[in-house]
Amino acid sequence: MKNKKKWLFILSMFVLVFILTGCGTGEINQSSAGLWDRYIVYYFGEAIKALSFGNPGIGIIIFTIIIRIILLPLMHYQTKSMRKTQELQPKLKELQEKYASKDSETVRKLQEEQQRLYSEAGVNPLSGCLPLLVQLPIMMALWQAISRIPELTQGTFLWLELGKPDPTYILPILAAIFTFISTRLTTMSQSNVQGAMKAMNYVMPLMILFMGVKLASGLSLYWVISNAFQVLQTLLINNPYKLRREQEAEEQRKRELEKALRKANTSKKRKK
Repeated sequence: MKNKKKWLFILSMFVLVFILTGCGTGEINQSSAGLWDRYIVYYFGEAIKALSFGNPGIGIIIFTIIIRIILLPLMHYQTKSMRKTQELQPKLKELQEKYASKDSETVRKLQEEQQRLYSEAGVNPLSGCLPLLVQLPIMMALWQAISRIPELTQGTFLWLELGKPDPTYILPILAAIFTFISTRLTTMSQSNVQGAMKAMNYVMPLMILFMGVKLASGLSLYWVISNAFQVLQTLLINNPYKLRREQEAEEQRKRELEKALRKANTSKKRKK
């Protein structure tokens, strides 16, 4: 239930961003009024222009990499929290079996026990949403900067007009592919992936593809670089293949230990 609520919340946030990105249409400059336009969107644009070296597409790429580097501690926290949550799964399953009844009192006790377990382990079950919540305003401000600052709106990069959708659909497709690989690698490191999580492996890339086709190609460029960075980061820092090998080795060690104990007990019984 909590996973379903979590992903419903994420989907709602994406829809909200998609709606809000169409709210502002006027040109952004140093004279713009309002906290969002003057101090966030404007300075996002200034940062991209400062990093452009003559081409705003390069500025978006460098800006994206800098954002991802800044978010590294947050992503590391998310990874650690997900590992701890995964380690708690057997105990959570025991609680669910213990409080299997659906009456309100039992459900309340289950929630209390789950919360106590999370607190003792120092785990926030909603921490997986935190990096996304941080990135959503960044994506929104970036889209607004690309679509409302003339130097970026009229900028070009390779075959792209950054203020318009990619006519070839290459970037939206690449963004969707890297999103799929990123979410797939994340769920691979988890031994117990529930239905809602599995569904999001496909829903998220489709959402990125849909929005990439509709929105400015500069935003698709951000998604491609951001998710490619995420894939590389996961393979280097939280490689699921390495984690799986370690888990299999640990399980094999436990099986061998149990086998040795059974053999020792059998030998003792024979001697008696």
